[in-house]
Amino acid sequence: MSLEIASILVLVALFVIATFVSVHMGALALMATFLFGTFVLGEDVDTLLSGFPADLFLILVGVTYLFALAKDNGTVDWIVHILVKAVGGRIALIPWVFFVVTALLSGFGSVVPAAIAIIAPMGMGFSRRYGIRPLLMGLMVINGATAGGFSPLSIFGTITNQVVERNDLPGSPVLLFLASFVFNVILGFICFFLFGGRDLLGKRDRGHGLEDKGGAGAEGGVAADSGAASGGELPGGSGEPRDGGDSPRGGSPAPYHDPERRAARRSVQTTMVKDSDDDITVTSLDRNRIVTLIGLVVLAVMVVPPLNQDVGFTAISIAVIISFFSPRISKGAVSKIAWPTVLLICGIVTYVELMERLGTIDWLGDQVAGMGAPLFAALIICFIGAVVSAFASTTGILGALIPLAVPFLLTGSVGEIGLIIALAISSSVVDSSPFSTSGALVVANSPEDQRDKVFKQLMVWGFSMVVIAPIVTWLVFVVPGWG
Repeated sequence: MSLEIASILVLVALFVIATFVSVHMGALALMATFLFGTFVLGEDVDTLLSGFPADLFLILVGVTYLFALAKDNGTVDWIVHILVKAVGGRIALIPWVFFVVTALLSGFGSVVPAAIAIIAPMGMGFSRRYGIRPLLMGLMVINGATAGGFSPLSIFGTITNQVVERNDLPGSPVLLFLASFVFNVILGFICFFLFGGRDLLGKRDRGHGLEDKGGAGAEGGVAADSGAASGGELPGGSGEPRDGGDSPRGGSPAPYHDPERRAARRSVQTTMVKDSDDDITVTSLDRNRIVTLIGLVVLAVMVVPPLNQDVGFTAISIAVIISFFSPRISKGAVSKIAWPTVLLICGIVTYVELMERLGTIDWLGDQVAGMGAPLFAALIICFIGAVVSAFASTTGILGALIPLAVPFLLTGSVGEIGLIIALAISSSVVDSSPFSTSGALVVANSPEDQRDKVFKQLMVWGFSMVVIAPIVTWLVFVVPGWG
């Protein structure tokens, strides 16, 4: 067996083991880099570490640190409140509000699972309150996160664009983002009309319960009392949060960042945290939230032309400045950096760099190019990305599969930009699978009596995307020869 084939088999083994055994894929990849590099290739430690992606490490740490602060001081909750209130109590628009909010979070740099971990619990609260199907709300949150996931500021976008840049391939970060965004918006409309969105049309809540088109109470709707039971402000209401049980008897709710309110938390894979008291709605801006909003705007301005500042350093600098304004709230934010995702990305990329030094990347590209059917080979690559990503990490797939496709792209047999877009979309829209982190978060936050049903529905939808997405993206982006 050649060393090139052996290194590919090791990469496949990483994904298989991490899928079926509770071992972190990033740690496995670093171990594989050490063992294969040292004992098979004879490389020293300095050579092994030369493949460590310090730039991606900095970006992942910076943006997840910043968004941990934004969640902890209530900025994210305030944005959700403002957008829900802006729709004037129109129930049919509430799923779209959560689509937009999650897209904004991931588009500004939040890791996709982290954005879903933040928004899904709030979305499911609104789902219960207004009789929106959990499947619909969950898919809108997932599609929203994926829609923003390939912006030039995002983790997905950064990984993809850096691979393109490092290999001197023609790329278009803006086109990648727009194509992914439009694709997921279309998916959002399909989900809306397939999974109960039409039943929500015409229903409103002006603060005193659901009303149908004629202004009468909607049958089967949730009365205003349920809003009080689930807590939070009703869209179009007075702007004051309802007492969700956290306030002293006869008094007002405790401050948003009161440690007594925020003691009970549970962790998820990304280490982002979820409050146990989702019923408190943030309805106003304080100094910390204003500073955080300014920081997010500054980040968006600083990292695009003509300034072109580094995303990681800029995000960390803004996070540190925010921490100066609210040290008590911010002291735990470092522990909420998405360390598992950091380890995953850095481990996979470090091993892929070893494969590149070995020559595996060029060898595999030559094999694919030698198939004699470039379009068919491109379709196979998209299917591989979709199938593996449905069970494993999308970030890991993007870090591993796009580099493997580089030699094939360099042959010019297919449009480079088109194949990169098709591969990126095919590998990301399958995150609705309940076996992926995003799908699992939606299942975990669904009402307990519907959790099994949501799991089965997401499994059907997710695996339909495994089949449909590669074919559609191949037809739209690869066959016409984009790039």
